[in-house]
Amino acid sequence: MSNTNTSTTNTTVANSSIVTNIAVLVSGRGSNLQAMIDNIENGNIKNANISVVISDVADAYALERAKKHGIDAIFIDPKSFANKTEYEQELVKILNSYDTDLVILAGYMRIVGKEVISAYKNRILNIHPTLLPSFTGLHSHRQTLDYGVKVSGCTVHFVDEGMDTGPIILQSCVPVLENDTEDTLSERILEQEHKIYPQAVKLFIEGKLKVEGRIVRVSK
Repeated sequence: MSNTNTSTTNTTVANSSIVTNIAVLVSGRGSNLQAMIDNIENGNIKNANISVVISDVADAYALERAKKHGIDAIFIDPKSFANKTEYEQELVKILNSYDTDLVILAGYMRIVGKEVISAYKNRILNIHPTLLPSFTGLHSHRQTLDYGVKVSGCTVHFVDEGMDTGPIILQSCVPVLENDTEDTLSERILEQEHKIYPQAVKLFIEGKLKVEGRIVRVSK
């Protein structure tokens, strides 16, 4: 049964009394997808069902993760469409066919466009491996180390039409060590991603997130 999400220009409300259908968009190995699956299966996230995993990369390991847990896994080849609009229209068609209530980006390496955002306003979440608004886009760990900051981390945010610019839901800090490489920093931040991303999804499902402009209010 599809969850009913009501959204105005400044609020997002979820009804936690029925099951929230989640679609996950991926491009790679899907470790955050796995963290989400684990949290649903162990009961930490209740009233939730990952109904479909969609990838823009044919051999993304995230698709295999989905299949292992009995979740529909779909590859959509962006190259088979004339333009981004047509690709996203097909994506929205598939999302709608699964009665999707919440879209989660888990290593999805495309900027979500207006077709998807307009269909799922304030119902798309992403996690970025820095403390936004710092170091948006690709190669964030390299940017972090090159700049010489002492603290990094990760950020869960709602998705808008910008690059990592949507309202921030949760953040977690990780110290940057003098001997850090991109790999070592990434590994420690990923541990925090696997904690706060499921937490943010749980808050959404429980109807505890309210968007007021750029501010996300989290109720208890």
